[in-house]
Amino acid sequence: MMSRRNVLAGAAAVGGALTAGTGAAAAQSPRPVRLAPVVDGKTTLSPDEALDLLIEGNQNFLNDVPTAPPIGRERRLEIAQGQAPFAAYVTCSDSRVSPEILFGRGLGELFIIRNAGNTVDTVALGSIEYAVAELGVPLIVVMGHEACGAVKAAKAVVDENATFPGSIGRMIEPIIPAVLEVRGRDGDMLDHAIHANVSRVVKQLRTSTDPLLLDPQESGKLKVVGAHYDLDTGAVDFFDRP
Repeated sequence: MMSRRNVLAGAAAVGGALTAGTGAAAAQSPRPVRLAPVVDGKTTLSPDEALDLLIEGNQNFLNDVPTAPPIGRERRLEIAQGQAPFAAYVTCSDSRVSPEILFGRGLGELFIIRNAGNTVDTVALGSIEYAVAELGVPLIVVMGHEACGAVKAAKAVVDENATFPGSIGRMIEPIIPAVLEVRGRDGDMLDHAIHANVSRVVKQLRTSTDPLLLDPQESGKLKVVGAHYDLDTGAVDFFDRP
C-alpha cells in the first residue's frame, strides 16, 4: 500500500517533469522572423542590410533555430496587394537548394530565379531586371552549390567529349567556359568550376548588362553577390562580393 508521503513525492516528481517539459517547449518556440521594412510598396533596406538578413537566416538554419517566417493567412492577404521582396535570388533548380528554407524567409520576401547550373539566359535576365527596376530590390545573389549536376555535365563535355539528349546539351553550354577557365588548377576541379560559374554570372551582371542594373550599382543602391551552398553543412558562403 502506497503511503501518503510516497503519493506526494510522486506528484511532485510529475509536476516537476511537466514544468520542465513546458520550459523545454517554451525554449523551442519559433522565433519571429525579422521582416524587411517597406515604404511605398518597396523595401527600404540597403544592399548590405539585405545581405545581413540572409546571413542571419542561414545562421538560424545551420543552428536548427526554430523560426516562424511569414506564411500564414494574414501574410497571404497582405502581399496579395503587391510584393516587395528584398533580394533577387538566382540559383540552381536542384531540389536540395531552396532559398526560402536555407534563409528562413517567408512569402513575398525573395524574388527567385532558378535554372539548372544557376545560368542567366534572356528570360532570367529580364526577370532580374524587373526585380530591380520595378520591385526595387537592393540585392542580387547568384548562388551555386556543391556537387552541381549541371556543372558536372559541362565538365564531362570538356573532359570526355560527352553528349546529352534533348535540350540538356544546349542548356549546359553557358557553363563550359567556367570549366575551361579552371583547367589545370590544383584541387577539386568540379568545385573550382562551380565557383567560377557563379563568378562569371556575377561579373556579367556587374559589367555587361543594361543600365537598368548598371546605374543602381554605380549609385550604391544595388549590389550583386556570388554565393556557394554546401549540401553537407547547410552553410552559404557569400564568397564573391563587390
